[in-house]
Amino acid sequence: MIKNFRTLDLAKDFYKECKHIKLSGAIKDQFERAVLSIPLNLAEGSAKPTVKDRRKFYFIALGSMREVELILELQDEKNLINKANILAAHIFMLCKNTV
Repeated sequence: MIKNFRTLDLAKDFYKECKHIKLSGAIKDQFERAVLSIPLNLAEGSAKPTVKDRRKFYFIALGSMREVELILELQDEKNLINKANILAAHIFMLCKNTV
């Protein structure tokens, strides 16, 4: 179990909240993969031995986060858009400050 990783905790909570969104077809599949990719890449990145490798996975998580944000906007999910913005800011700072 990974402890004291606030961004990962936020990503896991966000994933759980997103499971309740009603989507269909290709957008549902894309959304589910992108929203799951966020905590998975944060967790995997945290285990990498070099800064370069950690940043790579954190940036992948940020890319997935941007996909999720756009889908939420397209679906007019106002409640989750704010939470997505907060998580995105955390991931961005993680990418920026990983040294």
